[in-house]
Amino acid sequence: MAGLSERMAVLLDLGGPVVALLLLMSVVAIAIALLKLWQFHSLRLGSQQFVSSCLEGLRQGQEDTVLERLAVERNPIARAMEAAIRGRRDPGMSLELVREEVTRVAIGYLDALRSYLRGLEVIGTLAPLLGLLGTVLGMIDAFRQLEGAGSRVDPALLSGGIWEALLTTAVGLAVAIPAVILLNWLEGRVERFRHRMEDAVTQVFTQGMTGRRDVAGDHHSITRLQSQRAADAT
Repeated sequence: MAGLSERMAVLLDLGGPVVALLLLMSVVAIAIALLKLWQFHSLRLGSQQFVSSCLEGLRQGQEDTVLERLAVERNPIARAMEAAIRGRRDPGMSLELVREEVTRVAIGYLDALRSYLRGLEVIGTLAPLLGLLGTVLGMIDAFRQLEGAGSRVDPALLSGGIWEALLTTAVGLAVAIPAVILLNWLEGRVERFRHRMEDAVTQVFTQGMTGRRDVAGDHHSITRLQSQRAADAT
C-alpha cells in the first residue's frame, strides 16, 4: 500500500490536475460498475428458468399456481408477467389497458437497469479528451522551457517534458477503455433482458386468450412505447 501511494503521488505530481480529475473519474466508473453488478445480482437477472415453467403452467390452466410461483421471484420479468396475468383475469379491463399497465411496469424496471449508464458513457467520452488536453498543456510548457533555455538547449529537457505530457493521454485512455467496454457489456445485457421480458409477456397474452378481443396488438408493445417516449424526449 505504501508503494502504491507513492506511485500515485508521483503520478499526480507529474500529471497535475488533469491526472487528478482522471483518477477521480476512474473511481466514479468503478463505483458505477459495482453498483450495477450488485443491482443485477439482487434482481437475479440471470435466473430466468421460472419463465418456461410458468408459461407451461399457463398452457395447462394453472394460473393460481403460476401467480404463487411468480410472487416469490425477484426477477423483473416475474413482475411483468404477474401484471399481465392479473390484468388478463380482470373482466373489467380491456386488453389495451392491460398492455399499458404491463408496459408501465416493464419500462419502470428497464429504466432502473439503465440508470447510471449515462455516467459511464460520459466518462468513456471525456477521459481521452481530458488526457489530450493535458498532453497539449504539457507540450506547451515543455516548449516554453525550451525557449527559455535559449542556445543552451538540453535534449533531455525536451524529451522529459514530452513524456510527462504524454502521461495524461495514457491515463485518459487507461480510464476510458475499461469504461467503454463495461458500458457496452452492461447495455448488451439490459437489451437481452428486455427482449426476454418482451417475449415472456407476449406469450402470457397469447396463452388461453380465446374469447378476448384484440390479441395481436400486444406484440412489441414495450418497444413501441419506449420508442414513443424517446421521440417525445427529443
